[in-house]
Amino acid sequence: MDNNDYRLAGSGAEAMLAADAVELLQCSAGNAFSQLKDFHSANPGWLFGHFAYDLKNETEKLSSAHPDGVGFADMAFFRPRYLLILRQNELRISGPSLTENEASAIHRECLAQSIPSVVNTTPVFVLDAHLDRNGYLAAVNALREHIRKGDCYEVNFCREQFAHARIGDPLALFLRLNALSPSPFAAYYRQGARYLACSSPERFLRKKGDTIISQPIKGTARRAEDAKADAALQQSLRDSAKERSENVMIVDLVRNDLSKTAVQGSVKVEELFGIYTFPQVHHMISTVSATLSPDYHFTDAIRHAFPMGSMTGAPKLRVMELIEQYEKSRRGLFSGAVGYITPEGDFDFNVVIRSILYNAEDPYVSFQTGSAITFYCDPEKEWEECLLKAKALQAALGA
Repeated sequence: MDNNDYRLAGSGAEAMLAADAVELLQCSAGNAFSQLKDFHSANPGWLFGHFAYDLKNETEKLSSAHPDGVGFADMAFFRPRYLLILRQNELRISGPSLTENEASAIHRECLAQSIPSVVNTTPVFVLDAHLDRNGYLAAVNALREHIRKGDCYEVNFCREQFAHARIGDPLALFLRLNALSPSPFAAYYRQGARYLACSSPERFLRKKGDTIISQPIKGTARRAEDAKADAALQQSLRDSAKERSENVMIVDLVRNDLSKTAVQGSVKVEELFGIYTFPQVHHMISTVSATLSPDYHFTDAIRHAFPMGSMTGAPKLRVMELIEQYEKSRRGLFSGAVGYITPEGDFDFNVVIRSILYNAEDPYVSFQTGSAITFYCDPEKEWEECLLKAKALQAALGA
């Protein structure tokens, strides 16, 4: 995990590396959160892993029927044998029963390693999609009709691009993506034969002590090469009634999610409509905080906030039903979360967006992009936003 020197609220280490599973918890939706609670309680220590989007089938009475070519488990966490934490000029190396001499040896090996190659050794391939432009526009118009009828207010609608192809070097793929689009919640994650190369700009949820924060993104504008034009695009995003409306709807949803496990009256909007700049886009980001009630376990805070509102829409239950109806592939790890839990029960998780997923066992490469659909949205512009968000992913793949 790499924050690429971004200094967002609540940022911790510059980079973290966890390797070699001493123990592994892997489970499907049903009682996954209670299994995670027991797994952490049995031997409190560092845990790294993920929550996949289809845990919605546990948090609500839902199901998933679409194909999933990648196949990450609904939830998986491991206790690492080796943990490296980089903060400025300090590298901390730890692990169960790791001696000082062993840690020193690891440090020497790190210093001796050459810089990994980012050369793309993957043959050029063509991406396919279950939803082409016409199918996407038709689905967006159908969702706008649901909104017109009062079925919902906003839907985060996504489309998958995929290929049955092999990736020559998944680590090189991540390094290319991270160079093209450095982000504060970047992650390279491997579990068995399944890989994630992630350049996420968004935090799902962080806990430190009894304070919980969430930083949903809603609102996107493209970048311009000319500084004056770029500043104008940034200001246009800041002033956009449509983007502010999308953002505040999700902020209200997050406030409601956090309130379910918070001390009464502790939920606050720390920042509303903050504008942050990334290599490919400008984003509107808000920050919501709450104090976790002592009546709840930290896993309860995650469960009640999952899936994150920025990747569903509002009201959450109804739009998740519509997502299942109109999207054509299972989200899986996409729009889930990757991160860590500390021995004390603190945690930090991103939102898995701007990410490439790969199944090396049954070769399959996938990424998904989407946008927030409201009644007043322009379907053509939403299509263009999906293409904009896919730009760095396609460049990293060379597809």
